[in-house]
Amino acid sequence: MQKTLPFWHLLTSPVTPGGAVVYISRLPHGFHETELRAYLTQFGSVTRLRLSRNPRTGASRHYAFVEFRHAEVARIVVETMNNYLLMGHLLQCRLVPEEQVHPELWKGANKKFVKIPWKRIQMKKFNEKAEGMTEDEMKKDAKKLIAKKKEQFGGIDYDFDSVLTGEL
Repeated sequence: MQKTLPFWHLLTSPVTPGGAVVYISRLPHGFHETELRAYLTQFGSVTRLRLSRNPRTGASRHYAFVEFRHAEVARIVVETMNNYLLMGHLLQCRLVPEEQVHPELWKGANKKFVKIPWKRIQMKKFNEKAEGMTEDEMKKDAKKLIAKKKEQFGGIDYDFDSVLTGEL
């Protein structure tokens, strides 16, 4: 009989007891969390899956960590999937020893990635600041900005008249 663990165990523990972690690299473009989970469940139960992504753009970094409920299943996955040709890419798989699994490896695992619209957030923040200010406050801010720029240039006033005033 298998012991049932509380749900929060998956959030705190680096590796599920009896399970194992597989590192998969060289994942092809378009092979994301849902496709990877659907593909790997043919081998056995996938406990956690984390595809590494660029935090700024959200693009895949083409490697993932997958935790299987049973270590034997993970070993079979590594043997089967290592150097497997998938969508023109040779996958590289290896078993990660339990002592090398970082406690925060599973941070953000088992979630579908949602791209954060940073540009829209920044525009909204900028527009809210301008709308909430009076005209005097805006002038005061502009003067502060000009003073800061002058200080940046060492107090030197850069009014430059062209040397070439005549015809060429």
